[in-house]
Amino acid sequence: MHRLLHGASLTPICSPKETNIYKLVFPQLCNRYFVLTGPGTRKLLSSPEVVGFPCCSALLDETVAALRYLLSTGLGGDFDILTILRGGLNYPLEEACAETGIRVRDMHFVSCERIIENHEIKGLDIKYEKIRPTPGRVLAIGDIIASGATLSMCLDYVAKEFHRRGGSIRRIVFFTIGGTRAVELMEEMTPGLRELFPWFEGFDCFFYEGMFTVYDGPGASGINVRDIDFGWNGGIIAPEFRSYIMDFPDALLEKCIIYDGGARRYEIPIHLDEVTEYWEGILERSGIIDPTALVGEKLGYPEPLPYQDWRALTGIPDGWKALWKKETAVLKGAKDLDLSAIARRRLESIDSLRKLYK
Repeated sequence: MHRLLHGASLTPICSPKETNIYKLVFPQLCNRYFVLTGPGTRKLLSSPEVVGFPCCSALLDETVAALRYLLSTGLGGDFDILTILRGGLNYPLEEACAETGIRVRDMHFVSCERIIENHEIKGLDIKYEKIRPTPGRVLAIGDIIASGATLSMCLDYVAKEFHRRGGSIRRIVFFTIGGTRAVELMEEMTPGLRELFPWFEGFDCFFYEGMFTVYDGPGASGINVRDIDFGWNGGIIAPEFRSYIMDFPDALLEKCIIYDGGARRYEIPIHLDEVTEYWEGILERSGIIDPTALVGEKLGYPEPLPYQDWRALTGIPDGWKALWKKETAVLKGAKDLDLSAIARRRLESIDSLRKLYK
């Protein structure tokens, strides 16, 4: 588990309709963190075939459930929506506010572009912004968080602009397909925000399907991208999502579950090229990749664990012994996987989708 979250766990707090909401239980944190899991987000985060507008609509029911939970706990009210252009376009915050009766007072935009050379992030650049600071605003934000560099730069910029122009931020409600770095970053930023805005109440951060981690190297496949690709290893993933993946085991071996959080799924040809590049790489390297190491890396543990040890490592509440048995069986059977056949199957599926967009 990520060092900041060592010993943390999920506890279920409510189940509106088909969405389940978990709260992260960890006493040292000063903000509130939740995991949302539902049919739409499970499909989105497991299948790179979901592209275009469905990426946004897949998040709607789970986002609505989170906002209704906030309303039920007295944390609703009016919102300002801050869109971080690029990844933030995936999040249906305006639609969810309309469905729950939350008034959107204003819309703010910040464009933060990655500068990438040879698959490495070399820097960030804010090219465009529209910010209208007023006092006591609650910001609602949706964005992908991998390394956290984009969020850190944008929030620092927005907070200083609010302060400089006489506005203030009372609370931030954040929705993310993202990694554990989000927790670390928000904990680090809270004291500085309270210096600028003494009445700042903190973050309410909602993760879709889990708190993922980012790869620190090429991984067992030899082709994952550092600080960009997401995985389970060291994260805290919703048990429903883990169970869903066990029913679609090819999805466990995808590049990073969601291909950079789905940021490029509105650039469909580029997204499909990335998916194809990955599976062509697996096909080319299938003879030298250790399938047991690959599956262990994806599950987050290299060998079968006793049930209680598995719970301690994953942060999953009790009552999921059937899931533990499924994962144990998948790990034990990994040695017999035909990575070449799986890669060809995935390439055929993506090629069929690509034909629909020619």
